[in-house]
Amino acid sequence: MYVDRVPNRNSPPAVLLRESSRDGGKIIKHTLANLSHWPEAQIDSLRRVLKGDTFPDSSSPLLVTRSLPHGHVAAVLGALRSLGLDQIVSPTASRQRDLVCAMIVARILQPSSKLATARGLGLDTASSSLGELLNLSRADEDDLYDAMDWLIGRQSNIESQLAAKRLANGSLVLYDLTSSYFEGRHCPLATFGHSRDERSGNPQIVFGLLTDVQGCPVAVEVFAGNTADPNTVKKQIDRLGKRLGLERVILVGDRGTLTSARLRDDLKTQTAIDWITALRAPQIQSLAAGGGPLQMSLFDKTDLAEIHHADYPGERLIACRNPLLAEERARKRKELLEATEKALHTVLAATKRPKRAFRGKEKITLRVGKVLGKYKMAKHFLCQFEADSFTFKRIQSSIDREANLDGIYVIRTNVAVALASAEDAVRYYKELSTVERAFRSMKSVDLKVRPIHHRTENRVRAHVLLCMLAYYVEWHMRRTLAPMLFDDADPAAGEALRSSIVAPAQRSPQAKQKARTKRTADDMPVHSFHTLLEDLRTIALNTVTMGEHTFECSTAPTPLQQKAFDLLKVPHSR
Repeated sequence: MYVDRVPNRNSPPAVLLRESSRDGGKIIKHTLANLSHWPEAQIDSLRRVLKGDTFPDSSSPLLVTRSLPHGHVAAVLGALRSLGLDQIVSPTASRQRDLVCAMIVARILQPSSKLATARGLGLDTASSSLGELLNLSRADEDDLYDAMDWLIGRQSNIESQLAAKRLANGSLVLYDLTSSYFEGRHCPLATFGHSRDERSGNPQIVFGLLTDVQGCPVAVEVFAGNTADPNTVKKQIDRLGKRLGLERVILVGDRGTLTSARLRDDLKTQTAIDWITALRAPQIQSLAAGGGPLQMSLFDKTDLAEIHHADYPGERLIACRNPLLAEERARKRKELLEATEKALHTVLAATKRPKRAFRGKEKITLRVGKVLGKYKMAKHFLCQFEADSFTFKRIQSSIDREANLDGIYVIRTNVAVALASAEDAVRYYKELSTVERAFRSMKSVDLKVRPIHHRTENRVRAHVLLCMLAYYVEWHMRRTLAPMLFDDADPAAGEALRSSIVAPAQRSPQAKQKARTKRTADDMPVHSFHTLLEDLRTIALNTVTMGEHTFECSTAPTPLQQKAFDLLKVPHSR
């Protein structure tokens, strides 16, 4: 006799007590009883009896010999597998694939060095059940490094599969870059350049991220730290066509990346790639100068207007004015002007003090230049230098000229009206904020791509790729778990509240309710993504001994924890 589970279409499986016999070469099953109504524990006890297992004496003490944090591992590893990311990394199961999956999961749970990650997997130093679930309890940091070398050789294939899932011909592709400071001097990619982290004393790397319109990552590329943003565009164009297999896309990039030179030299020769970007401040000022097409009267009745100019043949220019942005820019400029004047007065006072006065035209010029560079206000001040002093004053005409265009930005695109209205083009450009959100998550908030210590180019590239894959998992988890998080679970409702596409984005009433009450719609506590993982961490995988018998059991989840696993559609037990 044995216990058999029989699938039952959309209903729970039938649990039957059966025995089998052989009639010639044919096996015949006989159903003796239907056990579907039995409790699971009772079914399991019967199964063990039929297998001949013995039960420990009830008088034997029950000891928990080890307890490993498990629930957060089950949630993230289960989500990774349900997304099929392990199959994307490699369709064939292997130790290398398991090591890569372990590094992706560890990046979300507890981002740290590869040495610390290896210790967290170890049998004697485990910080969670991750090493045990993936049978990696004997892995060390050299195994992780070997797995990174193995992974980087698969990057092209991985990104092609991600693009096939998230992109299609004619779809929107968002592209942006950031930098991250580097520890050490041995990697050729680590060079000095413009630091977005305000760590000018450290070498850095630059990396660019390609995402779909919703901000889900599909590809990442690492460049040397002194690479200018526009110089990366040509490589991304080649990648979209050759590596990702897309015949036609709309590339969206910011004004610092898709510059006029890149549009002229790299994109206008590409018939398969349309683009959306924005004009820089000097270009906007030239449109407004001398009675040009950009005049404030355009915004008397609307905050958006499409204009044309001979300098941009065959292109569309969509001028937008946001009053809230205008107020913010005016406030910031006022504060910067006042801070600059205060610092300049300090330098001026140093040249006039009776003791140890600050002297020398060259020294004074350097000190003043440092002040103007710090606040980026050199364009608004006229300074005249003498041998032992200097004078300064505001250039009011420059300040007024800039103030007249406060709150105005101009979208530039070659996308046909039939494919994107003026409102659509503005909306697509604003979606670049989702890439910035990804950078914020990867660099500091969640995945902590920095600091970077690896010595070889391939290891650095593999490290950034691991962070991108971890963000891919986190992005999907956040959307699935949004009803339990402060994240907006109904962004469409917030979009409907917007007066226009130029106006600031709105959160949905449901999201505002969660933020105000700190409770979900079903009256559970609202979490951030990481506090929810901390909550799930309290589900432990316990090793229990009773007499001569040893077995594993996991902590029963709370209703809130069970809801998280239900939303993710993954089990909490091993």
